Amino acid sequence: MKILLLVIGKTDEDYLITGIKKYVGRLGHYASFEMKEIPDPRNRKTLSEEQQKIAESSLILSQLQPSDQVILLDENGKQFTSINFAESLEKQMASGAKRLVFVIGGPYGFAHEVYDRANAKMSLSPMTFSHQMVRLIFVEQLYRAFTILKSEPYHHQ
Repeated sequence: MKILLLVIGKTDEDYLITGIKKYVGRLGHYASFEMKEIPDPRNRKTLSEEQQKIAESSLILSQLQPSDQVILLDENGKQFTSINFAESLEKQMASGAKRLVFVIGGPYGFAHEVYDRANAKMSLSPMTFSHQMVRLIFVEQLYRAFTILKSEPYHHQ
């Protein structure tokens, strides 16, 4: 199974880029993983919040295939412990889906069309993080999930 992380906009902080690269490199030992940055919509600063969500939704939906399992990273999604997330990931991988797609939207969330296409929503925390910070947190948690599944010592119980 291929795992894709779709994100809106560039990651511009060097420390985040360094951390993301570290975990993306580590993930290569466990799965076919790709993080794809979708450019911000054109004229984003002149658009209302709703117009931005609609513009971003068309960009997100254009990246999806009909058979994709799509999980949105959303503040109202299901929360997992790291172990529960690993178990959920294992179930997804055993489901036979060819591609598991996690999506981090823009600053205003997702348009209804993206919610309608999603198979699930998950939240990393009840706290709010910047959308760029979530990228690093998510790839670290994905790496942690694989080390849990392989019974490697990265995660301490």
